[in-house]
Amino acid sequence: MGVRPDRRQFALGSAAAALTASGAWSQSPAAGPFQASWESLATRYQVPDWYRDAKFGIWAHWSAQCVPEQGDWYARNMYMQGSPHYQYHLQNYGHPADFGFMNLNHLWTADRWEPETLIRRYAAAGAKYFVSLANHHDNFDNYNSRHHPWNAVNIGPKRDIVGTWAKAARAAGLKFGVSNHSSHAWHWFQVAYGYDAEGPRAGQRYDAFRLTRTDGAGKWWAGYDPQTLYTGRHLVIPDGIKTIAEMNAWHNANDRKWFETPPPEGDFGETWKARCLDLIDSYQPDLLYFDDTGLPFGQIGLDIAAHYYNSALRWSGGSAMGVLNAKGLPEEHKSALVEDHERGGVGAVTPHPFQTDTCIGDWHYRRSLLENHRYKTVPTVVHILLDTVAKNGNLLLSIPVRGNGTIDEDESRFLDDLTPWMQANGDGIYGTRPWRISGEGPTQVQAGAFNENRNVFTARDIRFTTKAGALYAFALGSPDDGVVRIAGLADGAAGARRIERAELLGAGPVPFRQDASGLSLTIPDAKRGGFAYGFRLPGAA
Repeated sequence: MGVRPDRRQFALGSAAAALTASGAWSQSPAAGPFQASWESLATRYQVPDWYRDAKFGIWAHWSAQCVPEQGDWYARNMYMQGSPHYQYHLQNYGHPADFGFMNLNHLWTADRWEPETLIRRYAAAGAKYFVSLANHHDNFDNYNSRHHPWNAVNIGPKRDIVGTWAKAARAAGLKFGVSNHSSHAWHWFQVAYGYDAEGPRAGQRYDAFRLTRTDGAGKWWAGYDPQTLYTGRHLVIPDGIKTIAEMNAWHNANDRKWFETPPPEGDFGETWKARCLDLIDSYQPDLLYFDDTGLPFGQIGLDIAAHYYNSALRWSGGSAMGVLNAKGLPEEHKSALVEDHERGGVGAVTPHPFQTDTCIGDWHYRRSLLENHRYKTVPTVVHILLDTVAKNGNLLLSIPVRGNGTIDEDESRFLDDLTPWMQANGDGIYGTRPWRISGEGPTQVQAGAFNENRNVFTARDIRFTTKAGALYAFALGSPDDGVVRIAGLADGAAGARRIERAELLGAGPVPFRQDASGLSLTIPDAKRGGFAYGFRLPGAA
């Protein structure tokens, strides 16, 4: 997560023709109304009602990077001398020249994973769709991949992670999605070809630089080529760097080339395409998430999008389209995909449905967040959800999973605490649509990614939704005197209707008063002190 690739359009190389000729993609794309162009996607696409109604999904952002329980980007940062991940790796697994990331894939056993139990808990907590990580920037496929041998069926868990999640989610009545982050692997993993700049092993290249298929003879990885996992040398780290500071400066300077340099012609991009097509066709996801600004690899991404949309129509008998997420879309592309905002949101009601994604901790499991009780709280997540839904969006929330397949006690308590609130207030969330304004109050959310921590909501912050003629008003806190006041619903205010009845969700009718100063709603004494209150106002929409 967090990588922001460019929008450059890359041409297909000769390998694309080879893939089609070999039958890896027998239709180019699947037959249907969508063509592989932005114009066709934007003109024909409609966000399916199931997604607009669902509002809330849970995500398992789970890979071998969760085995050390040290948080995000472990597979990259373990090769960055001086970083906390490098130090942890050195102390617990050995030097990255001897014990590289590929060995962590071998250690990822998922031996305590109970997907059906977790899915039942996620559904009880209000999730209407579930998303499985198909692969991360670490280039390991969590599914039975026909085009990439470094996958969870062959190595590590020896199980089809995606397929097992899919079966459990659909059995529980949830829509199922997959997230594909691997378009970045070809540059993200180049640090594995580097070396220590200082210390007793200075200048000795890490495992990716020297290992080939032949080195696996007699080892657990016999028959597997490490270069296929690490993607091959594309950005050459020069010899002779003498300090950690100089090495970091070199990486910082050259990382900017990610945004300008296409992957090697006819190599990584074409294999990625085959892997993604395999993922789509094998698991028929209701949602496909790309961790990319726009679509990955230009025309390749457009080919994938058209194939996915046409295929989803075929799977549903023409009744529903798939949902395809990407980030940082220009205005003219926002009708072609569902734009995703990582750890951020939007400022007002948007004409196009969107998605906010966030996590209660790090994307990959970090043990210290449990030890210090530092996860997002239920009130924080509910406030993000209500702000998002009021503006025409969905929230996709990741609950980090340990390497062994379990969630920890604080995460379990989080789900336990979220469940009753969602059950009581879901009527004002699921199946709703935005009102003419998203709400009122002092907290003004700024549009964009990575800004969620700037927002601290109060009892004076109100968010609106509508359904079947009713207006729902949510107060994002508990007023000291137990009275929620909504200025925008004052008697005679523009767009405000006369209120005839007010109900507190999960409790029933409540006293209210509507006058020139606003609408006042009295919270029952037994309900005071909560973190969010939903009111149903029949006929007020």
